[in-house]
Amino acid sequence: MALTMQQIVSGYRGLTLLVDLNWDRLLYVATIIGALLAGAFVGSL
Repeated sequence: MALTMQQIVSGYRGLTLLVDLNWDRLLYVATIIGALLAGAFVGSL
């Protein structure tokens, strides 16, 4: 099953659209993960 260039570009556009619409949610999740990691680091000291 070979992907054509058009399918790859269309998938990339779809992924870009999802990131554009949900960047704030991704940032929120990344911030929570960063805070948990920082807390674990401080707790291990």
